[in-house]
Amino acid sequence: MSVTAPSTVEQSAPTQRGAMRAPRRMAWRSRGADGPNREPGQRSLLVRAVVVVIVVVWSLPTVGLLISSFRPPGAIATSGWWTVFAHPFEITQWTLDNYIAVLGDRGMFDAFVNSVVIAIPATVIPISLAAFAAYAFAWIDFPGRKPLFALVVGLLVVPLQMTLVPLLELYVRWDLTGTYLGTWLAHTGFGLPMAVFLLYNYIADLPKEILESAYVDGASHFAAFTRLVLPLAAPVLAAFAIFQFLWVWNDFLVAFVFLGTSSDVAVLTAQLQQLVGTRGESWHLLTAGAFVSMVVPLVVFLAMQRHFVRGLLTGGVKG
Repeated sequence: MSVTAPSTVEQSAPTQRGAMRAPRRMAWRSRGADGPNREPGQRSLLVRAVVVVIVVVWSLPTVGLLISSFRPPGAIATSGWWTVFAHPFEITQWTLDNYIAVLGDRGMFDAFVNSVVIAIPATVIPISLAAFAAYAFAWIDFPGRKPLFALVVGLLVVPLQMTLVPLLELYVRWDLTGTYLGTWLAHTGFGLPMAVFLLYNYIADLPKEILESAYVDGASHFAAFTRLVLPLAAPVLAAFAIFQFLWVWNDFLVAFVFLGTSSDVAVLTAQLQQLVGTRGESWHLLTAGAFVSMVVPLVVFLAMQRHFVRGLLTGGVKG
């Protein structure tokens, strides 16, 4: 059986079509070397310029606050902070008296200690409870699981301000006003729904095979939670811990309602409000006190920055 060879016309047709397409491909590549490669570079420069402008504008109030904290009270009252750049090396326009007065104030030191005592338990308690609750909602089948989880998620939309008066009435009845325990419970209640929701989304997405293999090997739910789930969820726990700690540390409303302004239990934010004075004349002390209060959040964020970034990226990329 013989095989007929293709004709010369059939053999040359693809070759001719390829020869006609080749110049087009070469022309597209030559345009791509000049045009498309330039556009991303220009866009990158534009994006960087926009980011720099945003950073500068966003940082201006903080820079002004920092400069004002080193200026004498008279200079703050008579001129703007930007006037220091006219003679930046003139020693007479700079002073450390503001920080000396703030750090030497006994009430400020007590408020700093009170803030630490409140912020640490108010961060650890909701995260611990939320981790257990998220694991239970994700991997334990119990009656009423879905309605209860829907109730927890529904609490996210309840404004904090609506709960202050009823909760304060309960605190007065139970003698919890002006106590650390009452403030811990309030911050735990306000932070728990968000913590449960975020941790549930991560824990529910853990590989099912890992937990099933642990159950087959005889591990209890508590063992699987402590030995598998907690180490895997460490980035998310750290990220939420930073958010919760910063929220509690910078909180004024909850501490003011449940603790008051007594010097024995007042937190740092309440003490800063007292530094302004009755007529708002002590702005030099307020600016210095504001930067003193920023030390702990900065240390916490810088120490846990790696875990914070991992926690934010966790769940965004799967694989």
